[in-house]
Amino acid sequence: MTADGRPAAGRDAPSPIALLIKVLEHEQKQGFRDQAVIGGLDSMLREQRERADRHQTIALNRLLAKLPREGYRSLPPERRGRWVADARALLRAGTPPAGPPPKGARRARNGAAADPDPPTEIDERGRTSERPPRKRARPSPAGAAGPEALQQPAAALGRLLPQQRDAIASLGIETVHDMLWHLPARHEDWRNVQPIGAVRPGEKTTVIGELRSIRDVRLRGGRTATEARIADGTGEIGVWWWNQPYLAKSLKPGHRIGLSGPVSDYRGRPRFDSPVWERLQDGGEDAVHVGRLTPVYPMTRGIQNRTLRRLAHRAVSDYAPLLPESLPARIREELRYPAEHEAVAAMHFPERPEDVHAARERIAFQELLAIQLAVLARKREARLRSDAPQIIMDGEFLDIFLGSLPFQLTGAQQRALTGIRGDMMRREPMARLLQGDVGSGKTVVAAAAMLAAVKAGCQAVLMAPTEVLAQQHFQTFSRLFSGEGESVFHEYDVSAALGRPVRMALLSGSLSEKRKREIRGRMAAGELDLVVGTHALIQESTALRSLGLAVVDEQHRFGVLQRDALRGKSGQGGSPHLLVMTATPIPRTLALTLYGELDNSVIDELPPGRVPISTRVVDPAGVDAVYERIRGEVAQGNQAFIICPLIEESEAVESKAAAAEFERLRDGPLRDLAPRMRLLHGRMKADEKREVMDDLASGDAAIVVATIVVEVGVDLPRATVMAIEGAERFGLAQLHQLRGRVGRSDRASICYLISGSEGADAQARLRHMERTSNGFELAEIDLETRGPGEYFGTRQAGLPDLRVAKLTDHDLINKARNWANRLLDDDPNLRDPELAILKQRMQGFDVSGASAVH
Repeated sequence: MTADGRPAAGRDAPSPIALLIKVLEHEQKQGFRDQAVIGGLDSMLREQRERADRHQTIALNRLLAKLPREGYRSLPPERRGRWVADARALLRAGTPPAGPPPKGARRARNGAAADPDPPTEIDERGRTSERPPRKRARPSPAGAAGPEALQQPAAALGRLLPQQRDAIASLGIETVHDMLWHLPARHEDWRNVQPIGAVRPGEKTTVIGELRSIRDVRLRGGRTATEARIADGTGEIGVWWWNQPYLAKSLKPGHRIGLSGPVSDYRGRPRFDSPVWERLQDGGEDAVHVGRLTPVYPMTRGIQNRTLRRLAHRAVSDYAPLLPESLPARIREELRYPAEHEAVAAMHFPERPEDVHAARERIAFQELLAIQLAVLARKREARLRSDAPQIIMDGEFLDIFLGSLPFQLTGAQQRALTGIRGDMMRREPMARLLQGDVGSGKTVVAAAAMLAAVKAGCQAVLMAPTEVLAQQHFQTFSRLFSGEGESVFHEYDVSAALGRPVRMALLSGSLSEKRKREIRGRMAAGELDLVVGTHALIQESTALRSLGLAVVDEQHRFGVLQRDALRGKSGQGGSPHLLVMTATPIPRTLALTLYGELDNSVIDELPPGRVPISTRVVDPAGVDAVYERIRGEVAQGNQAFIICPLIEESEAVESKAAAAEFERLRDGPLRDLAPRMRLLHGRMKADEKREVMDDLASGDAAIVVATIVVEVGVDLPRATVMAIEGAERFGLAQLHQLRGRVGRSDRASICYLISGSEGADAQARLRHMERTSNGFELAEIDLETRGPGEYFGTRQAGLPDLRVAKLTDHDLINKARNWANRLLDDDPNLRDPELAILKQRMQGFDVSGASAVH
């Protein structure tokens, strides 16, 4: 014996498991006072885990997973008793021997010893995937005891029918690790366990008793039910399950079962109707389905929540302690967060609702921390480069350039330009986000910066996501730089601000290969000062001699890699300054998360003389009045947009729907205006789009029926009517941007939101459009109600994959951002081993919003 009363290690010393069983028996006899061994159970558990072999470690990890972070000593007496009972039952079940399984033992498909006593599980057709449980206790899983065990197939958690394996695979559950991170959507509270004699109709409750009888009953109309009775020492209650005839084969009289659910009044007596049920064993293991906060999981066809719950319970019990820790100890201690495995366990099977809240915050924080580390590391890296050209935008240059414009800049435009001037005069490459509503004047601010770059001897490019938008920008620069013409190359006598013509080109994918080669050759030779284009600008064969400024419009449609590709186009090396623009107002939480590496400028004023746009929600019965308004506006020389509803994530389907709607309107309600109607959608060829735009610009066309291709880039100053069909299918931010396509002159304009939905939520959301024209306010509402994916539109991709965190939680985002700065201050390269997992996750994020180019 050792000094503390424990057996000395030696040949005949009991195993850690056997020793713990004896100690727990002694602890129970002493009334759970934590005096069974000197130093307490916590110290003994740690010591025995160090002595245990890899199979015994699994059982010991399961014990530790059921304890709070502070250990056994922190439990009140009643919870100590429960934990000891569970621990003794688990330890008596034993662990698989270190050698091969006994001869004749069944094996699972993955080679691991099969579970001889899985609980009964029934699929949607009533077939059992596993045999009913026997009285033998279930052993722990075989296999590696280290983190590699998390990569075992999900089948290691219990046998599944083929259709169930396919179903969980469709949910992204391939491994044990995947099951641990398939978190519940919510929990049902079934903790109200009552004696049967105390149950009353109208309650939602849980009872535990003995099944006295069970039988199938056939009712009128072909329906079937299963009728049962369950009793305890206080009384008996009836149970009905509808259309589940297999239950009579699975549950037998004498079984001890738990029921959770609503209680109804049946002929003056309480009765359970289709409750959640669970056959309970006598071994003391936790109930999975009843008598607790029961998880409800995101599901798919072919799998029941019972199955997911059973797999999750096995994963949490056996494997959660093996999860690697993402957060450094100092963060967990300062923020009082639970360990990662404790948080995951609490997300699945909490003891109290507040446990879920604490676990959710911890997991959300670590997700946001990885994103913040990614964006801030990029920002610091860019500032450390100090290899950008110094571009001086002096007062004389600005006075001459601005004086040549036919309008004055607003105060917001001047503030944005001041920020850009300050950035471009430094050697650190500028990374600035310029936000402003449609028509707020972002382009002229970008034009001043691009012209300053050219004056400094550099080249400038502007990349747009669509050919329509690229062409619109090119035409805008043509007007700003005082030139017109039809050839691909234009040499404009801009103004005295530069002192010579600007050499410009438009580069897009629809040009002939010969023309593209010609433009790229002049770009590489430095013969072009300013190039406007689409993603053709970032192709490998494109290079510029001395790129000094890259402007990216509609930033949310480009990803980090595409933006970085522009930075690498300068033939002289170094980093160009970067200005990214968007007309989609970005809520502050997204600005910190997706655009956290960028300094932010906002143009929140519209040019003087603009008339506010009226907005009206219209039901289908009021559409004739909309068409009448369009006729009246066209008669006055104005133009109108009709936007087709968003169908699905398929441009081909939406284009087909737009063509059908165009034909319906041309042959029906607007047939008198048919010669002046045009169709515009994303599947049209570039020359067809140009022809439509030319007709609209010349006035030959007055009405354009379009998909959301007009969301960016279609500039019609004479447009005074915007009619959006199926408006409830669009996000508010997207509706706001579409609305901004009218009201771009001093003419009164109106936007009709045509909605066939009578749902209160949809109607309330659209009423926000009538109430306010503040894009940032609408964007915040959109983000709260629809989420970031819908905020950017259904075709957007590349948003961070967040399991728990919400991009609307400003306080938690700020907390994560502050910690990211602290970590990077202390360890700029994140070499600390405690940061390895966070570093791996941050490197996998595309943190710039969507990555698709349209």
